[in-house]
Order: sequence, then structure tokens, then C-alpha cells
Amino acid sequence: MTDHPKDIPQQAAELNAEAVVAYLRAHPTFFTEHDELLVEQHIPHQRGDSVSLVERQLKLLRDRNIEMRHRLSQLMDVARDNDRLFDKTRRLILDLLDATTLEDVVMVVEDSLRQEFQVPFVSLILFGDNVAPVGRWVSNAEAQQAIGPLLGSGKTVSGSLRDHELAFLFGEEQRRDVGSSAVATLEHQGLHGVLAIGSRDPQHYKSSVGTLFLSYIAEVLGRVVPRVSQSLRPVR
Repeated sequence: MTDHPKDIPQQAAELNAEAVVAYLRAHPTFFTEHDELLVEQHIPHQRGDSVSLVERQLKLLRDRNIEMRHRLSQLMDVARDNDRLFDKTRRLILDLLDATTLEDVVMVVEDSLRQEFQVPFVSLILFGDNVAPVGRWVSNAEAQQAIGPLLGSGKTVSGSLRDHELAFLFGEEQRRDVGSSAVATLEHQGLHGVLAIGSRDPQHYKSSVGTLFLSYIAEVLGRVVPRVSQSLRPVR
């Protein structure tokens, strides 16, 4: 005697369901070749009405199409933002290459980041035992004591910093207004320093935020600053 379908154990039914799903995926034209089975199938519908597999398939395709268009729209927005960011970075780099003095370099960086990039908090700090009269210089020992952990990796970091780190980078008065920041190190041929930017929004510079453009600007600064600093006399 053949067992009735109702007598099949639940576990066996689940295993059979997996096999059926796998088989139908491997044979997408199955119901086209056996359309008589569609009459026996029960396919739920929100309205309680019957619905064909074609309608069900069309609904799934429409849902996936909407999701894909949404993802594509997000990618297009990111691409447009990157294009604008690249254009601003390109103009900044060209201005840095045209600078002939350290004063010009400092002014170009700060003005561009504040005006073009709309960054409210900007800090360019150079490290050296012989302090120059232009820009902000601190000793290497002072920098290590204040932000040593940020300098250890030599990579650009972003996120929320500690109070004493914010005070060193942006000053005691402004540190309370900085919700998040990104810090890029300057290292090239004996030059050491940091370029830091900050936002009032704690979520603006997340730890996972891309720092490619800031790192690129810092790399260019690392090569421009030594060139324009050679003629400066240290202040003792």
C-alpha cells in the first residue's frame, strides 16, 4: 500500500521540499511542460484570490527591479559626490603646486578646506625641534605625547577622538564643538606633521569613512612643504 501524503513525517516533507526547490531551479520550464499541475497548486495571495505563477514571478521581478534601481541610484549619488570631491581636490593640488612660500601653502590648504570643502575645523601642524616663524610648529616630543597613538600607524584615521587629542589639534576652545574628525599624517624626507579636519556631527567622520582624498592631500603636502620651507629661518 502506498502511503498517503498526510502520513509522510514532517522532517521528510521538509527534505522533499528542499529537493523540489532544487529541482525547479534546475528546470525553470517545468511548469510550462506540465501546466496541468498548476491547477492543483495552492499559491496564497494578499486578497485571497488565486494568482498564476506568471503573475507571482512578475511581482518578484518587479520587486527586484525596484531594489536594483534603488541601489543604482545610490551608486550614482556616490559617483557624483566623488566627482565633485575629485574636482575640488584637483584645484587644491594645483594651487599647492603653484605656492612659493610656506605661508601660501598654509593659506591655500586652510582656505580650500573651509571654503571649497565646507569643513568647519581645519588644523595643519608641523613637527620639528627648530620651529619656523610660519604656520604652527610643535616639537616631535610634544606631538608624540599628545597624539602618539594617532601617529603610530602612519595611516589616516577617522572617528571620535579623546578630549586631549582634540585640544591639541583644534585648540581648547574649539575642541568642545568637534563631534568627529579625520587625521592624516605628513611624512616625507624628514618632514613630519598632521592635517586634521573636524565636523560638529559625531557621525560625519565615522571610523569606516573613506579617507582617500584626505590622504592624497597629505601626501602632496609632504612633498610641497619641504620645498617651500628651505629658506625659512628657525625661531629659537
